[in-house]
Amino acid sequence: MNLSIRPLQANELETADKIFRIAFGTFMGLPNPADFLGDVDYLKTRFSANPTAALAAEMDGEVVGSNIAYSWGSVGIFGPLSVRPDLWNRGIGQHLVEAAIARLAEAGTQQVGLFTFANSPKHLALYQKFGLYPRFLTFLLTKPIQSIAKFLPGYKYSELTQKRQEVCLKDCFELTDSLYPGLDLSREIVAVSEQNLGDTVLLEDETSLAGFAVCHCGAGSEAGSEVCYIKFGAVRSGQGAGERFERLLKLCEVYGETQKMSRLSAGVNSSHNEAYTRLLDRGFRAEVIGVAMHKNNEPLYHRPDVFVLDDWR
Repeated sequence: MNLSIRPLQANELETADKIFRIAFGTFMGLPNPADFLGDVDYLKTRFSANPTAALAAEMDGEVVGSNIAYSWGSVGIFGPLSVRPDLWNRGIGQHLVEAAIARLAEAGTQQVGLFTFANSPKHLALYQKFGLYPRFLTFLLTKPIQSIAKFLPGYKYSELTQKRQEVCLKDCFELTDSLYPGLDLSREIVAVSEQNLGDTVLLEDETSLAGFAVCHCGAGSEAGSEVCYIKFGAVRSGQGAGERFERLLKLCEVYGETQKMSRLSAGVNSSHNEAYTRLLDRGFRAEVIGVAMHKNNEPLYHRPDVFVLDDWR
């Protein structure tokens, strides 16, 4: 097998995206695997945010698989990992994992994680070879967007001047750094803004930034048609964190309504037990369940005292 792992090129994105959809659709037993995720876009959005994060598996001059290794500051995440189905069980996925972990190490990440199928021994065994361990389940939850009060204390990243955006990124980092040292969502915030994928909603209280949520909206984003998807959301920990979390959820729902979306979705790791319970109480229901795997079984920011919305798909 003449295999090489190298950077994915922009002109190969269409091929990589097709392989990704067919691979996942085949694994899930869809009648037409190429229809997997519809108009949701993972590869192009993540490639545009950081082209150096995208890896291709090439065999005999053809792209046969891909992986994206992206970082949130000190936390590295990789995926989606996909290989052409006719080439499964030939070790290609293992080479893509190895290259992704090496790429994240080069980027200076301290910890690595991923989201995978909780009911697949094959996937779990692959990642465990690299010291990644399954911890808590991650639920992708969705609820219908309802008309609620539109005048809530908050604002959007897109409304800020360039100077205020720079200050905002620092404030967001200060918040996430307090949850886990070095955790930084700046690249996600900027990518959503530059690619017009949605916006970042910001919640303030009487002292400072109380929370923020990076939201994708509609077709061509990681949300898909009619969906406002909270890719990452967090509030300041400590006294009153639960109430801040509720206010952030309301703010996201208001934003989704202004964008004419019909559903609000968010991922939550079940280690955040209070956050998970509050989502259920607000009418969110699970659509997808997976498991987060962590390098060396470290908890990272997936702890009960933290209110975070995320999933590492």
